[in-house]
Amino acid sequence: MNRDIFIRNLTDDKIVMNPTGRNADELSVEEFEKNYEAFFDMIFRIADTDISSVTGYGEFNEDNKAPYSSVTEFIKETFNENNEGYWKNWKDMFETTFLKKEYFEEVLGKALQYAQFCEGERYLVNNNTFFSYMVVNEDGKAYCTDWGRAGIMDFMVDFAILDLNKPYLLVPEKLYEYAKKKNIEIQNFKERFLCMAYFKGIDTLRWHASIDDITSCKSIVKSINALEGRMNQL
Repeated sequence: MNRDIFIRNLTDDKIVMNPTGRNADELSVEEFEKNYEAFFDMIFRIADTDISSVTGYGEFNEDNKAPYSSVTEFIKETFNENNEGYWKNWKDMFETTFLKKEYFEEVLGKALQYAQFCEGERYLVNNNTFFSYMVVNEDGKAYCTDWGRAGIMDFMVDFAILDLNKPYLLVPEKLYEYAKKKNIEIQNFKERFLCMAYFKGIDTLRWHASIDDITSCKSIVKSINALEGRMNQL
């Protein structure tokens, strides 16, 4: 089944699959400050989907199945160098690119350390919430435009991607206050955010290293290295 049709059926047509509006990447810092709750509302609206008919964790495969039995397995298998396709034998990159083995293993270890706090946290996620893949309509509502990497995992991943994309917008700090304001209980907030942020951080770092985008690699490393300190300030 086509991915968009699958998502539309899963969400009972509550998700707009072909939204129109201004590209969210064009928003200034001041505009995001005024409108950030629209992005948070969108992520929680997606996460509110009934997924009782779907088992497992991870990105949906070609059969629209979440193939992993746990968050830990999902994270580990994402970096399995024996996977077919683009990432086959990817660890050769340690010798030829910006990505270094010691740093990768250090950050992966942190993601796996915190994975226990994400186990059981199963939600529909877009998993591609970079600002260039979102739009804001005339009413100020935010929408995702690309569902190709959607799956079942902790909804914190969608917030972590927002932050990874533009850490100066202080997404987790705003989310922490937003949740208190809206009386939304997010248990193990810091641990869950860190797990997803470390995981997506090194996954995105791996991609930019593979295309020799050194500027982005340095920016991502800076963001990853600041995460623990930022969380400790909450």
